Amino acid sequence: MDYETIICEVERGRARITLNRPEKLNALSPQLQEELNHALWAADDDTRVHAVILRGAGRAFSAGYDLTPRNPEPRAPDDATRDGGSFDDDAWRMEWSQRLRMALFDMHKPVVAQIHGYCVAGGTDVALLCDMIIAAEDTLIGFPPARAQGALPNNMWLYNVGPQWAKRLMLTGDFVSGADAAAIGLVMKAVPAALLEAEVEGLVDRMAMIDTELLAANKRVINLGLELMGARTLQRLAAENDARAHLAPSAREFGLRSREEGLRAALQWRDAKFGDQRARVGRPEIRDERGFFRDGPEDGAR
Repeated sequence: MDYETIICEVERGRARITLNRPEKLNALSPQLQEELNHALWAADDDTRVHAVILRGAGRAFSAGYDLTPRNPEPRAPDDATRDGGSFDDDAWRMEWSQRLRMALFDMHKPVVAQIHGYCVAGGTDVALLCDMIIAAEDTLIGFPPARAQGALPNNMWLYNVGPQWAKRLMLTGDFVSGADAAAIGLVMKAVPAALLEAEVEGLVDRMAMIDTELLAANKRVINLGLELMGARTLQRLAAENDARAHLAPSAREFGLRSREEGLRAALQWRDAKFGDQRARVGRPEIRDERGFFRDGPEDGAR
């Protein structure tokens, strides 16, 4: 398969898959999601590959799903496919997209997410299904669409950070820095941005010395443990729950503003009142009247 939105290379026991829409901050288009799914299964089938590195080109890992308005072609009179107009259609589409991402969880070989810049919304849906996440300390991680557009269509947050931090971040849509994400277990580790690539490559060097069948056995028993804790069922429920949340008045308002005023204006309406849009771990959150921390920018994430 010839890829247009990702780059895939195999060498020294690893497959590096790079999300490659840097001009869009690697926004997840349907095409990119399908190509990523194909590349992941191809790497899983490649006997040379011990582990996969998933990363993003340019300034970000991924800024989320591609919300660029599209002008669909008129439906043919005999087109019997879903038109997206019902709750069930919406849930079906959410589940279709989720099945593509679940390759990260289901494949036998380990996947390490190398995240930098922004890991936002749909970017977190991808990263949190990986086996390990290593972040640059100044990465910004969050799901701001939870403020006005719906719920999270994938939800591994609970299993990484527990219920209280999962709620703290979902119920506000606030961001945490990579350093703070490591402190609460949302990512495995955070390192200075200049050392990120070397840190990830060094970890995969070690896995490349392990028999692929042992890697698979040890990954899969942990994921089976997550399944026994309900992780797979929760992902399925999350997709349907997102369709339910799309019926909220604020989600309808966001859609209306996006159509009438443009996406930028809709995002401004959603986010401006949240000031710096940050959460802090282990430090007070004292804000001014605009919603910014009184003592200045978040450490390491300006």
